[in-house]
Amino acid sequence: MAQKTLQQKLAILSDAAKYDASCASSGTTRRDSRNGGIGSAGGTGICHAYTPDGRCVSLLKILMTNFCIYDCAFCINRVSSNVERARFTPEEVVTLTLEFYRRNMIEGLFLSSGIIKSPDQTMGDIVRIARMLRMDHGFKGYIHLKTIPDAAPELVAEAGLYADRLSVNIELPKDHSLKELAPEKRPETIRASMADMRLSREAAKDRSFTGKRAPKFAPAGQSTQMIVGADKTSDRDILRTSANLYAGYDLKRVYYSAFSPIPDASATLPLIKPPLMREHRLYQADWLMRFYGFDAEEIGGARPDGNLDLEIDPKLAWALANRARFPVTVAHAPREMLLRVPGFGTKTVNRILAARRCGSVRYADLLRMGAIMSKARAFVSLPDWHPGALTDSADLRARFAPAPEQLSLFG
Repeated sequence: MAQKTLQQKLAILSDAAKYDASCASSGTTRRDSRNGGIGSAGGTGICHAYTPDGRCVSLLKILMTNFCIYDCAFCINRVSSNVERARFTPEEVVTLTLEFYRRNMIEGLFLSSGIIKSPDQTMGDIVRIARMLRMDHGFKGYIHLKTIPDAAPELVAEAGLYADRLSVNIELPKDHSLKELAPEKRPETIRASMADMRLSREAAKDRSFTGKRAPKFAPAGQSTQMIVGADKTSDRDILRTSANLYAGYDLKRVYYSAFSPIPDASATLPLIKPPLMREHRLYQADWLMRFYGFDAEEIGGARPDGNLDLEIDPKLAWALANRARFPVTVAHAPREMLLRVPGFGTKTVNRILAARRCGSVRYADLLRMGAIMSKARAFVSLPDWHPGALTDSADLRARFAPAPEQLSLFG
């Protein structure tokens, strides 16, 4: 068999990495090359572009290899899959990262990998790549490493010294699903690895008795990825799991990845394929939990089955299911309730609270503040506006849901 060129490997392993959710470098420490080295990562993040669901795309995002000794039913790179395989050497990953940077195409590296030979072997190579970039080449750009939960703790600890962010995949929202679909992976090991990362980050904030700080450990924090749709877990239970992860491990983000059935497994793996819209709605619901004071029970309780409404956003769905709490009197409502008004974002609410100290807030004022009044008008009361029967009208949801589409008879 002819040996693959570097370009052929890149084509295979960059495509294979599309199933891993990467993230921006928000929260990392400031590094720059003015005092030597190459690359930079600003204090509030590198230069990056975002896909519609918020993922950063300015990183070189690759797998070290898509060979894997595990046979996870939901993974296209599992050992029993017939995908084309490739493997970078650590030196090749370093070369690619530096050359892409010099061409001004990237500002950092997102590196994941299948498991080759053993977790320690794989994690050792990942650490070696990060060490060469930082120590041998003075690379100051952003590095996000996906870690291997079964690897030796000292390898993960070393990775945290070089990476801006670490992550370990929780994989599935329910432990019993992981045991069924990925029997070689253990939920308790994954959580132990996440707990170790949190403890290492907390220890890095402490000072010694002489006042010296410990070496920084993954200063941009840790994140995780959850596959949705590979089992029958409801959105409410998915959000419950996410809330527990945020609270228990000080995560920066939980990334949701819609499961797509693998063609050669369709006959033996009759799993549910959710639309990408479900992934999008989960990101919206996750945002409500982190910044708007909602909890999983509220968001998931908008529908009896515990799943999100795919036609309207979760905040609007919650408001429609809780109409007795509306309309909100903008002049007197507390911040917590203003944040629950559809069409009001956090910036709009802050502007409302500031404006209330100077006088009454009217309909036109809300428009100037950035409120989306096409959504909010049914849920607020103002000196010059009251929704009347609109809040309780039977067709209110239909006003926001997309219009029905006529399907083609000719496919």
